[in-house]
Amino acid sequence: IHSTFNTQHSALIEQATAIFNNYDLRNYIIDVRKKYDQFIDHINPDEITSMGWVADSKAAAEALVHDFEQWIDVHKTEITALQIFYAQPYRRRELSYAMLKELAEAVKMSKPQLAPLHVWQAYEQLEKVSGRPKGELMALVALVRRVSGMDATLTAFDKTVDRNFQDWIFRKQAGTLKYTEEQVQWLRMIKDYIAASFHLERDDFELDPVNKQGGLGKMWRLFGEETDAIINELNESLVA
Repeated sequence: IHSTFNTQHSALIEQATAIFNNYDLRNYIIDVRKKYDQFIDHINPDEITSMGWVADSKAAAEALVHDFEQWIDVHKTEITALQIFYAQPYRRRELSYAMLKELAEAVKMSKPQLAPLHVWQAYEQLEKVSGRPKGELMALVALVRRVSGMDATLTAFDKTVDRNFQDWIFRKQAGTLKYTEEQVQWLRMIKDYIAASFHLERDDFELDPVNKQGGLGKMWRLFGEETDAIINELNESLVA
């Protein structure tokens, strides 16, 4: 029985593999395998030499920027943040982090390809931009400022805030008023907070980093009855 089993087993193996005795078929299989084989070179890995838009994709960048500008124009009377951007300058002090978050979500929900950082890259292909955005919302603010005509060139929002702060503090000290070094440091801290959060309210003095420096009480000791006026002025002037 064992001998018969071995004989039949060998016969089945020969029968199953007989097709591969065909010379032409074997060569065809080898050629197909070579075509789809993937070799990974661990000794000489590729290096990324650059990142961003390909030079010949200018038309795609133009189309993306056009779509973004058109989207903003269509929705500028519907979304609170856009209404503020297109309103009188003094209303820009009302702009808040929550409003910009709502705008960003609306853009991405409607057209995911119009994500702010993606649109920023498109602008970089078409014109000279100033600075780089430190986050999605900061990119969005700068883009809306560019589209609405507030800025002639696309400028990182923190750079805009820095410039406006320098102008504001120069005007404040043009007369007899001169801030102390401690007061200037506090004003710079508020400037940085507005650059990141777009607006400062009394409740924000309970948050980092302002609360660690003494909060609203410390500001009152430094600026007295001018505290509220300074907060309002900075909210308006820094986003002008």
